[in-house]
Amino acid sequence: MGNQYYLVSQLPDVASSGEKQNLPITEEYFRDLCERFLDEKSLNILKNLTLVPPRKEVVTGSAFVDAWYEKERALRLALAQVRALNLQKESEALNGACTGDVLQAARTAVGMDSPLSAEQYLYQYRLDVINQIAPLDQFSVDAVFAYGLKLMLTARMKLFNEEKGMSSYHTIYDRILGENT
Repeated sequence: MGNQYYLVSQLPDVASSGEKQNLPITEEYFRDLCERFLDEKSLNILKNLTLVPPRKEVVTGSAFVDAWYEKERALRLALAQVRALNLQKESEALNGACTGDVLQAARTAVGMDSPLSAEQYLYQYRLDVINQIAPLDQFSVDAVFAYGLKLMLTARMKLFNEEKGMSSYHTIYDRILGENT
């Protein structure tokens, strides 16, 4: 616990950094910092921490990470099913972790006109999920994993750029229509 205190106290808030601001910490720096304070078991969990959980349920050794993976798997499955239904295609059946709030989040995101707006909505939804399932003890190792997920989510959101996205969209669209070959 003492080591996590020194680690967590050095971590700046990443989720509140604005769209135009750079993150105050990189994922690489975060992982390097963790290597100085976490035990080997925790480092192994951190090393495998990802925004894309394994398709099949696995036990990671962290109750928090397992809960996050379950929620994220359910969200991804719900998104796939809602999109498939919209296209009148078959999809995988929803699992027990796919609760009403997860399904509603998927429906809301899929129903948005702008892909960027949908990503921003899902980003906020995912942050809310992390905050809901995060441990109350802000200096636990699970709190460190929660921070890592927030950092990865925020870094991912900062990659989205409306101008570049529209440019890419028009390039792809024109290529499909054969106008700029």
